Amino acid sequence: MADSARSLDDTAQNGGKPGRFTGMGPFMLVWSGQAVSLVGNSVLRFAFVFETWSATGRATALTTLSLCAMLPQVLLSPLAGAFVDRVRRRTALQLADGGGLLVVALLSVLHFTGGLNTWEVYAAVMLLGGAAAFQFPALGAAVPLLVDKDRLQRANSLLASAKSTADVGGPALGGLLVAFSGLGLILVADLVSFALALAAVRVVRLRGDTGPAKRPGGGPRKKLVAEAVEGMRFLFRYPSLRDLMLAFCVVNLVMVFGFAAVQPMVLARSGGQTAALASVNTAIGVGGVAGGLLMAAWSGPKNRARGMMLGIIGMCLSAQVAMALAGGVIGWCAAILVGAALMPMINGVMQAIVQTKVEQEWHGRVFGAVVFLSQISVPVATAVSGPLADHVFEPQAAAGTGVFVVLGPLVGDGPGSGMAAMLLIAGLCGVAVGVLSMTRRTVREIDTLLPDVDAGPGDTDAGTATDDGSGRPGDPEDPENPDNPDNPESKELVEGRP
Repeated sequence: MADSARSLDDTAQNGGKPGRFTGMGPFMLVWSGQAVSLVGNSVLRFAFVFETWSATGRATALTTLSLCAMLPQVLLSPLAGAFVDRVRRRTALQLADGGGLLVVALLSVLHFTGGLNTWEVYAAVMLLGGAAAFQFPALGAAVPLLVDKDRLQRANSLLASAKSTADVGGPALGGLLVAFSGLGLILVADLVSFALALAAVRVVRLRGDTGPAKRPGGGPRKKLVAEAVEGMRFLFRYPSLRDLMLAFCVVNLVMVFGFAAVQPMVLARSGGQTAALASVNTAIGVGGVAGGLLMAAWSGPKNRARGMMLGIIGMCLSAQVAMALAGGVIGWCAAILVGAALMPMINGVMQAIVQTKVEQEWHGRVFGAVVFLSQISVPVATAVSGPLADHVFEPQAAAGTGVFVVLGPLVGDGPGSGMAAMLLIAGLCGVAVGVLSMTRRTVREIDTLLPDVDAGPGDTDAGTATDDGSGRPGDPEDPENPDNPDNPESKELVEGRP
């Protein structure tokens, strides 16, 4: 009642027109806590990089540190998502933030009682990555309980903007704190950030957060691994979700493959100027923040799938194709800023589609599967891009052989030209995937083929579902819906014709 009264009051003060952020007070409180926590984590991550480099002086040590943070989050995401569906959403958020707080508290004790060893930093980063594995499924499942359905894209974009802010401000703030105070104050600050995030979750009411639904017949739950696999299967049950996710995963693969070459390309083509690299990295962060805020004010495209695919095409053309062809720092910064600004819209729309097309009791498992499928390509693409750049593309660019018979006039033959060609090829592949996906009826008309489900209290125009995810419009496995356009009996969709 209090939330409804505030919404009516805000509407009255705006001449009868609801404001853009009317009714988003509870979400904004949670968002603020998460934003502070993300900045705190970014500062701590920078401090760990600095400490590890000071202790070892080896690039391999920093790569290992990155893998320690990345792999637990990716590999544990399906299991974390399944666990999120077994508890209240508030509990899941508290476990994600509380786990991080406990790890940082242990690090603080070790630091103040005798100092941290390198292996302890690696272990702590792995534990923090494990805690982060719970955060995305928990947040993805909680957002629909904090805002109305028409504000989901706006809320998701604000979360993306918070991450971009942390990516920009974290290293800058971390550099100052490392220089003037050392690791101790950074650990304390991160503890405070986790405490604030926890406090925000505690005081906010999540509408409809009644806990996991009972299984049909009251039978026992499946094992956690089996439920994690169910999240994967759910995405592939519906042709529309399946095709959208496959497009997203392929684009993510080629994007990571290209972006892995951005920093060494900038250094190589600028003659090793760190200022050039810093400018490009700043442009990425500024673009992400600006894109998230613009998306939050706009609320996103009406045709979500088409808007997402157009965003992917635009991001590939700007942040990869134009970036590869640009000849200087100004061009690089302008190109990648535009691409980074489109990223929050793409991610926000993708999350909103899952939140409105997937039943609430499946959100944890499905978001865990989304993280796993979209991020598992990151270490693979990163590992492959380096050797290809050093041993294939750069030598061929210098010699003018192979693909550089065609690409040479576009990217040149100097240092970094091979990596520019990698970026160009990745961008063109991403554009092709976006265009082909828009020709698919399952993607283009997802809002028609797969109606929205009940997203929470007050949403009465949605479909219903049983606990196993079947028995709703658009389910190809539901025998009671033979005329549904997503049903396998629809020959066009089964055979993949648009």
